[in-house]
Amino acid sequence: MKPLLTILSWIYRAVIAIRHRLYNWGVLKSYSFNIPVVCVGNITVGGTGKTPMTEMLISQLSDSYTIAMLSRGYGRRTKGYHEVQTTDKYLDVGDEPLQVKLKFPEAVVVVAEDRVAAIQRIQRDHPEVNLIIMDDGFQHRRVRAKVNIVILDATRPHENDHLLPRGRLRDLKSRLSAAHFFIVSKCSDQMSPLDRSLWRKKLRSIAYQKVYFSHIVPKDIEPVFYFEERETIDYGHQAILLMGVGNPRPFIREAQQRFSVVDQMIMPDHHVYNVEDMQRLQQMLAEHPRAIVLMTEKDAVKLFRLRRLPENLRRAMYYQPIETELIPGPDKDFVGNLKAEIEFNDEFGTRSGKRSKKQILDDDEI
Repeated sequence: MKPLLTILSWIYRAVIAIRHRLYNWGVLKSYSFNIPVVCVGNITVGGTGKTPMTEMLISQLSDSYTIAMLSRGYGRRTKGYHEVQTTDKYLDVGDEPLQVKLKFPEAVVVVAEDRVAAIQRIQRDHPEVNLIIMDDGFQHRRVRAKVNIVILDATRPHENDHLLPRGRLRDLKSRLSAAHFFIVSKCSDQMSPLDRSLWRKKLRSIAYQKVYFSHIVPKDIEPVFYFEERETIDYGHQAILLMGVGNPRPFIREAQQRFSVVDQMIMPDHHVYNVEDMQRLQQMLAEHPRAIVLMTEKDAVKLFRLRRLPENLRRAMYYQPIETELIPGPDKDFVGNLKAEIEFNDEFGTRSGKRSKKQILDDDEI
């Protein structure tokens, strides 16, 4: 099996390298806009923490900009351009865009496959918007982002990984030269200054690139369904974990530190929950009747409008809100530096246009 995966990985490398070369040669066109676009992306599959980072950006930049968030809306059953409303179903708009809209109801949140056409429509329909945050768009080279923020998971180092399908890399490592900011996410509180220095050394290839480190800060758990009377949940309480995210390990690790985990139900990322899933969860709860069902915020977005669940299951359901918090380091003032990049002007409209010939050739290496 491994030799076959290696061969398929080579084919994948050739395809994406040719695609990058066509963009670099101008055969495939990239579009720039007179409104700055900040892209939040990664080079690996699975959860690196893009959505919490997007939420942090909206929270910290909304005082200075009128923001629209643009996403493909992965896993939705609809097609085309759709402006997300708080009343939408996640199956129609995607779980993560709906999560962002519920947290920031005043923000413009749009899902669309054609992001060039979507940006043009946002400009037409919402002339007040002066900043677009594009979620998971680092590989979407039709849009030339003003600023690229690349998220890397500290729990899953990329340097020894392989391209799909042998490994988890979805893009060439050389593409990291197009990043303006790196955020190393999900760092442990025990990460040493030496570890951070090693990360900076292997990531920074251009002088203007900055490397920041972040960790997930869990907040007090919240009920998925509202009841006037509800049991107080203390640390050490029994918990059944429910998660359908790209990388469940940080959620599991944090839950184990705060609760007595008696069972868990791990589903694929963007999983659509069905009747069988809820029946299985009900069986777990029957075996542990004192336990709560603790899930991620993304899973709660999928379940909070269900009304046919048994009352005991609805009463047991809680979710874990989280926030991304930057860890102090040598590269200071992330928001200030990000604003400077957003406002930066040169003949290219973006610093990423100043890559050297060698970097472009490396980017195209097959």
